[in-house]
Amino acid sequence: MTSERETTQGNMSDQDRDQAIDRLYDVALDPERYETLLDVWESAVMPLRAQVDFTAPRLLEDPLITGHFDRASEFLDRVDLTSKADDIQSILAPFGNVSAFVLDDTLMVQAVNSAGTERLSLHQNSKLSDLAVHSEDIEAIGRTVRSLLQNSEQDTTVLRARAKKKGHFVVLRFQRCLTGKGTPLVLAASSEVGWPEGFNDILRRAFSLTGAETDVVQSLVECCTVSDIAAQRGRSVDTIRAQVKSILSKTETHSQVELVRLALSVMDMANLTLNTQLEPRLVSKGYSTLESRNYQSLTTPDGRRLDYLILGSPTGKPVLFLPLDYGLVRWPASAEAEAAKRGWRVIVPVRAGYGQSDTLSKRADIDDALIEDTMQILQAEKVKRCPIISMGSDSFYGMQLAKLHPNTFTALIACAGVLPMTKREQFERMEKWHRFILAGAKYTPHLLPFMVKAGFLLARKIGKRGFIHAVYGNSPADVDTFENPEVFEAMVTGSEVSLSETHSAHDSFSRMLLGRQNVDWSADVHALNGQLPIIFMNGTHDPQVPKDTLQDFKRDFDWIDYRVYDDAGQLIFFRHWQDVLKVLAPFMK
Repeated sequence: MTSERETTQGNMSDQDRDQAIDRLYDVALDPERYETLLDVWESAVMPLRAQVDFTAPRLLEDPLITGHFDRASEFLDRVDLTSKADDIQSILAPFGNVSAFVLDDTLMVQAVNSAGTERLSLHQNSKLSDLAVHSEDIEAIGRTVRSLLQNSEQDTTVLRARAKKKGHFVVLRFQRCLTGKGTPLVLAASSEVGWPEGFNDILRRAFSLTGAETDVVQSLVECCTVSDIAAQRGRSVDTIRAQVKSILSKTETHSQVELVRLALSVMDMANLTLNTQLEPRLVSKGYSTLESRNYQSLTTPDGRRLDYLILGSPTGKPVLFLPLDYGLVRWPASAEAEAAKRGWRVIVPVRAGYGQSDTLSKRADIDDALIEDTMQILQAEKVKRCPIISMGSDSFYGMQLAKLHPNTFTALIACAGVLPMTKREQFERMEKWHRFILAGAKYTPHLLPFMVKAGFLLARKIGKRGFIHAVYGNSPADVDTFENPEVFEAMVTGSEVSLSETHSAHDSFSRMLLGRQNVDWSADVHALNGQLPIIFMNGTHDPQVPKDTLQDFKRDFDWIDYRVYDDAGQLIFFRHWQDVLKVLAPFMK
């Protein structure tokens, strides 16, 4: 017999799985919960990584958790991306027409918005008992609020209550929050609603329910008992129980309570909208020192639009810049000006699915397409030979280009360069944000799309500054680099192609991580030995390639020229672009 926390090889315990699923739906409702999911996930998965064959590491082949990931991902794009606030009034500010109020530990209303006053009959200093729901539900809400204030391990939950107005119910989402002075409160965002129009169709598609089954779910959410539903539908209690059993199986839930919670979560997500139809802008335009740059456009042989930028001198000597999967297509203003002064033309592809470059079909190989697209851009620019500057893991693409087109490329300068990760410990050494995504690609590739999509939405919600500070929080050198005004403008402006208010490149980002760079490509690296100069410029504060991993690279590929900086991390290009240009200069003659 196994304990509650024991696992079979490659699978979570029931307890860890339940916690992960809880956090999963928290993130789907609120991307700011992403780091909590990250921590729970890492705690559960770390011991599993040690159990599997690293050459074929496939974890969590569990249809239950995979199904939950798939469904949460389906609705994630509808998340409401409102901002966080510090004081009581600003806590309520994002909710507009949605009823919202704030409770303290005495269950007194400290603040309420106008919608809450109109629809829920609440005012400042009202008691919880004044809420326009049934008295039994008032008691349950009180217990929930006290639990959130007292339990530091849980800070959000969703309930539904019966409204005093016949035929309606109230969905309440509670979240513990702090004022700017550190006072703990509970925010309740609610809506007095009927069944949303079209929601039956959403449930049918998401869970393969029948029409009768969606009607049963609706009745359960509206607080009806099985007996009530049987009477309403003119069916026997046993028939309704059989339908409920079928619904629980299809939704992979274990109780009516869990089913209702899932339905409310899906309803919450379905009611929120995120406009993803607008297109990104046609000009890369900074807000301070960066000059505006027009995107150049081509049409690929398969009919896709393909964009790229030219930095520096439009007619100068060419250098290809590979801008990392974050899409950092702009340089600091001083660096762009220096390139122009030197007469250098910096060619920056905007890869498929980024900016206005069309997304590849699902059948297309994204690695092959990226190489072919890059070569088409160079051909359009009439480039015969040029060096490459890459950032981060784009060293993979730089080496693929050099291997496949040896007569085109004269050198590769890899800033924060990455080489094949061939050892388990290389993933374990990474900082947690990088490990979450990169180990996810390695060990749980079937779950990666949700992880990446949620991360992109988190960045949009908390802003790029907040996101960079979170991801690079344990790399002071990278945070310091990012806060340089020119670097900040370049990174925020450049990354518009990967994430803006109207566009997200999460799908292409995931596909690249799941491509050939996710396996051992050491043979491709060794094939370049003696073929062209390869220079790695790495910082010792890199959260993806820390010192010990860099030493692995040096041992395994000792013919590469390594330049190591003790004051830099993964953003080394932006911190030491002057040095990068000095290293580049001999190859621009």
